[in-house]
Amino acid sequence: MATTNLQMTALGMVETRGVVASIEAADAMLKTAHVTLSGQEDIGGGYTTIFVRGEIGAVRSAVDAGAAAAKRAGELVAVHVIARPQAALESLLPQGVKISRSAVD
Repeated sequence: MATTNLQMTALGMVETRGVVASIEAADAMLKTAHVTLSGQEDIGGGYTTIFVRGEIGAVRSAVDAGAAAAKRAGELVAVHVIARPQAALESLLPQGVKISRSAVD
């Protein structure tokens, strides 16, 4: 099995409640360190998780900045960094930046 660049980079996640907090967190993460925005997952109830990839030091720095920004702008739910995600996890993660819209009844 071939090793991809995504498998060799750290994964950072910041989960917020509220879209403003998630956008603020993503903006801070991208401005703070050399990371790539790899996805956004809206799970309902206002909860949104932002995913970034990059070198472990950059991802940790970005996640710390994103967490601080989310606290200022709204509600921070969780943060986590995985240094070297197992290849089997890749299928569970968003494949690119996705913005899902909820249907209005």
